[in-house]
Amino acid sequence: MSMPYDVPEQKKIRLIINTDTKCEADDQYAIVHAVLTPRFKIKGIIGAHFGTRRETTMEESYAEIRYVLSLMGLQDQFEVYKGAPVKIPDTSTPVPSEGAEIIIREAMKEDEPPLYVIFLGPLTDLASAYLMEPAIAGRLTAIWIGGGAYPEGSREFNLSNDIDAANVVLQSPIPLWQVPKNVYDMVRVGLAELAVRVRPQGEIGKYLYEQLIQHNMDHGHQAHWPKGEMWVLGDSPAVALLLDEHMFEYDNVAAPRIDSQMRYVPGQEGRTIRVYRSIDARFTLEDFYAKLALFALAESGKK
Repeated sequence: MSMPYDVPEQKKIRLIINTDTKCEADDQYAIVHAVLTPRFKIKGIIGAHFGTRRETTMEESYAEIRYVLSLMGLQDQFEVYKGAPVKIPDTSTPVPSEGAEIIIREAMKEDEPPLYVIFLGPLTDLASAYLMEPAIAGRLTAIWIGGGAYPEGSREFNLSNDIDAANVVLQSPIPLWQVPKNVYDMVRVGLAELAVRVRPQGEIGKYLYEQLIQHNMDHGHQAHWPKGEMWVLGDSPAVALLLDEHMFEYDNVAAPRIDSQMRYVPGQEGRTIRVYRSIDARFTLEDFYAKLALFALAESGKK
């Protein structure tokens, strides 16, 4: 994607992005970062639901993904799929969707680079894919932005939108990297920083900046969030960890079960997951800013 370098073929990975894009204002940043990353062979972008506030949330996410790609002139280069419109009804019943199907199809391919699937919202489509085809478990690695801080856990938005799906994945053999709320909140940015580093970078930079500023203003009446002059690009760690896995910044822990209050309950034997305790925000943001600037420069050269 207009980068002045390539990556050795042996270092490339397959990637599927699952995103509740229209929920807030930061998924868009992670999508742009991912599609501008030469290491990734992106096999699909899935629009995810974001709860029951409206019946159309998955459709809104799907439309927003397509809009972001269109602003970059990349709408014909990536396949976009619809995920489940609602959470799974229980831990035994999937919600079939295009998103679950593409996860299954890619996972079951032979002789391909490793497959990673990043989840920037609920785990509905992964849980559904696993319930539909358990054989995918050893054929992909999932990275999830979600869940409260360890060891107790707490209310967290992505988890709240499908607790049953999280429990399905936690109780499965699927390799899972979890980035809980206290860690993804480390990717703090000031609005002034975004005005300088993002807004000038072409049509997509202008949109990324303006839609976040509008979201900030629209929710200004709320008491605790947003804070007013800063934001958290909390979905971006899912991209950064696939560039460098931060090998000294995580623990392998016994996979918990999650109760109805979103607290972690111990008790599973023999199942461990990777839980991050830190993220390099400088690396994450600077890599994004540089790729965005290089893309904008290349696009301006075409005019």
